[in-house]
Amino acid sequence: MTHRLRFAPSPTGYLHVGGARTALFNWLFAKHYGGQFLLRVEDTDKARSTAESTRAIFEGLEWLDLMWDEEVVYQGANLPRHQADARTLLDENKAYRCFCTQAELEEQRKLAEARGDAFRYDRRCDRLPREEVARRVASGAPFVVRFRMPDGETAWTDLVHGHIAFPNRDIGEGDFIILRSDGTPIYNLAVVSDDIAMRITLVMRGDDHISNTPKQILLYRALGAPLPEFAHLPMIHGMDGKKLSKRHGATAVGDYQHMGILPQAMLNFLALLGWSPGNDIEVMTVPQMIELFSSEGLSRKAAIFDTKKLEWMNGQHLAMTPAAELAPRVAPALIARGLTTETELESRAAWFHSLIDLLKVRSRTIDDIVHQAVPYFGEAVTYDADAVAKQWKDRSAVRELLVAVRETLASIPEWNMPSMEHALHALAQSRGVGNGKVFQPLRVALTGVSVSPGIFDVLLLLGRERSLHRIDAATAVLATNN
Repeated sequence: MTHRLRFAPSPTGYLHVGGARTALFNWLFAKHYGGQFLLRVEDTDKARSTAESTRAIFEGLEWLDLMWDEEVVYQGANLPRHQADARTLLDENKAYRCFCTQAELEEQRKLAEARGDAFRYDRRCDRLPREEVARRVASGAPFVVRFRMPDGETAWTDLVHGHIAFPNRDIGEGDFIILRSDGTPIYNLAVVSDDIAMRITLVMRGDDHISNTPKQILLYRALGAPLPEFAHLPMIHGMDGKKLSKRHGATAVGDYQHMGILPQAMLNFLALLGWSPGNDIEVMTVPQMIELFSSEGLSRKAAIFDTKKLEWMNGQHLAMTPAAELAPRVAPALIARGLTTETELESRAAWFHSLIDLLKVRSRTIDDIVHQAVPYFGEAVTYDADAVAKQWKDRSAVRELLVAVRETLASIPEWNMPSMEHALHALAQSRGVGNGKVFQPLRVALTGVSVSPGIFDVLLLLGRERSLHRIDAATAVLATNN
């Protein structure tokens, strides 16, 4: 059997991280088992569905590279089929027309409440004579279509939760509506009709849909269609154990894209929210996730969205991603910061890649790389007050040291790491101090901060001219602040 799975978002907002996780699990399952991953936009709620939201969903999936294998299905375009399926159920006496008004239904609810009972529709319209039904339809009386709930129970074996069963008498309010009075389908009918037409073999979605599943199973059976398998994924909670929402911070996938998170890191992080590959594996490439994914690793427990863990995961992926792949993501951020231009970066591509390789190992996001990159662009640096206070305490002595460092570096024949290492180590030894006593004041002179990559890496990337210029600027500052 060829597996066919779908992601079916409603275009009423951005692509939430929970929706992205659902899309990812469907996509991974399809890729692992050689199936198809399909996309359906459930746009039947015309009042809330927007083209902007649809576009945001597409952009989020495209950023994550969760691409679908067939043309996008728009649920709203399938109204004729939804109505035809409802007519089939009417014709086969598996559904009936209900003419009850909202006022009448409310009265039934009040009576049930007074008895201390849960409301269940009393099927009064199902008892109307056929002639009376025909008369009301001919007169234009508004009606909904209700599915006739059979006796017994509805059960299935969920790929996540195992055996789940609902007594039919406890499903919703009894004979549930499948078609509104305006002829539009209720969610459960539209979903089943579309999944049948799309030949979906596994419905994988959030476990907030478990209560919908028995209704949908009953509709599958009533329409004579084979049942797909079902897998209901655990909810995603914030660090406080409550359902993830805006109060926990960013919940839109697009927000994390703009925060400098790599798509492959986001996928890796999302994959571990409700699934484990086993063997304590955490950091994975996309091909590794496809290879390792299986329904056996899916968890029943709610997953915790830990932003710090996401940033750590992103740092791991930054470190193992080649600079050439990171460059197209880092360059726009540097340009937007006003540090450089596209032309400059293109003309110094090898240098730019070396800079990324140097900075990525100390970064957790693209923004971290940009922040660390500031000292490597422009002529001057801004001195961090804490770094100056700590490393330039004795300004006269530091100035004298930096003058000696400048003379030493200016005299080396070639600007390469071995030459610089030999020269500065010899200088420290001649002055009877440890290397750190030379390197730390020099680091502040070159970068303005007390924490940076190795001093020789910094010197190499800045180059001879810019390095010497920075040391000259530092000694001038020290001279005026004695």
